[in-house]
Amino acid sequence: MVLDAPPATERIARVGYDYVVLDGQHGLLSARGILDGLLAIDAAATDTVGLVRVEANNATPIGRALDAGAAGVIVPLIDTADDAARAVAAARYPPAGIRSYGPTRSGLRIGPTPADADAATVVLAMIETRSALENVAEICATPGLDGIYVGPSDLCLAVGGKYPGDPDVADVFEAAITRIAKVAADAGVAAGIHTKNGDTAKRRLSEGYTFATVSSDLDHLQSIAADHLATIGLTNRREPGDPAY
Repeated sequence: MVLDAPPATERIARVGYDYVVLDGQHGLLSARGILDGLLAIDAAATDTVGLVRVEANNATPIGRALDAGAAGVIVPLIDTADDAARAVAAARYPPAGIRSYGPTRSGLRIGPTPADADAATVVLAMIETRSALENVAEICATPGLDGIYVGPSDLCLAVGGKYPGDPDVADVFEAAITRIAKVAADAGVAAGIHTKNGDTAKRRLSEGYTFATVSSDLDHLQSIAADHLATIGLTNRREPGDPAY
């Protein structure tokens, strides 16, 4: 979810997904927006949990997301095993990590005993840079890391693409995607990936990924609106003032 729209988040959480990700890195969400999104996911009264892609590999946004009630964090721009270890430490209470004890809302549903919270909190490291691809085995071996999460747009750029989805690097991109899933499986950690639609998600799961995010709220909205227009034969964009607007 990239929009600060709790009713929309609640609707998505009721559809049947295992999790909903609130995007604190590229999304239009403030700290309050993340809190409201997590409240909306819980209000959906399903088994869906809320994850947060935090803005940076830093103890402050990681701790804030977890204190707000996130079941786990997706941490961007992880390049090395040391980066992954810092992310894990930021999400774990002492002595396992450096998370400050102030569970605020999370204590109502995760923990609040530090050891219980540590056991229930998921930490995922994003694999999206050239360095991360080179170091993926070491990253996956990081103690306490629950899994990895592929950012395909940045990964495509990292392998030489001029833009996300560049067909000129399709073969090397697919090879990287395959390798990442295998390395994660060999290390015994989960492998997730963002996908643009259900067909792509199904294919990635068949290729060994253990979970896949399907699109985003904005893309869902645009896709369904376009489908409705196509159904009634209005496939061209209309401008105000156009007789058919």
